[in-house]
Amino acid sequence: MLEGLPDYIDEIIIVDGHSRDKTVEAARKFGATVLYDNTGKGSALRVGMKSARGDILIIMDADCSHIPSEIGLLVAGIQSGFDICMGSRFIQGGGTEDMTLLRKLGNKFFVFLVNLLWGMNYSDLCYGYRSMRKDSIGKLGLESDGFGIETELSIRAAKKKLRVLEVPSYEKARASGKGNLRTFSDGWMILKRILKEFFMR
Repeated sequence: MLEGLPDYIDEIIIVDGHSRDKTVEAARKFGATVLYDNTGKGSALRVGMKSARGDILIIMDADCSHIPSEIGLLVAGIQSGFDICMGSRFIQGGGTEDMTLLRKLGNKFFVFLVNLLWGMNYSDLCYGYRSMRKDSIGKLGLESDGFGIETELSIRAAKKKLRVLEVPSYEKARASGKGNLRTFSDGWMILKRILKEFFMR
């Protein structure tokens, strides 16, 4: 276990895109394993998940928008029998300080489309705070390199009939820096991922 962390956390992996700030220095100071990938968010997540040794994986963004105290709820979801536990900003107890109206509308449209096509009841789709069983990763066969990774994960969980739970999560405004998400181009990427998954069935 890393010092200062709850006993159910014994490994932290940071996947860095060759940043020029002090991310790597800070991560190593606190005992985290640092890996590198500058292809995109999806590629970085796949690199980190492949390297992880634990039975339960927590994935979260590194911009301090996710609240660490919610990890317990994400872990509890897996311990209660679910394969994937997803944070949601749009169920009771959740919320966000970091989404524009346009992004909220886009997320709502994508949620509607995925629920319609795969008979799910998701409330949030493009959110990166999640937990999963390690043995679920191989079943998903994730391939997205960019911001479509969360959408792909949610759809493939539905297609593979995995047990999925949503829990409330509150997204804070990012602590510093500028996000890499581009509303229109990444929104188009997510839509293409949904259509690809539909025609792959």
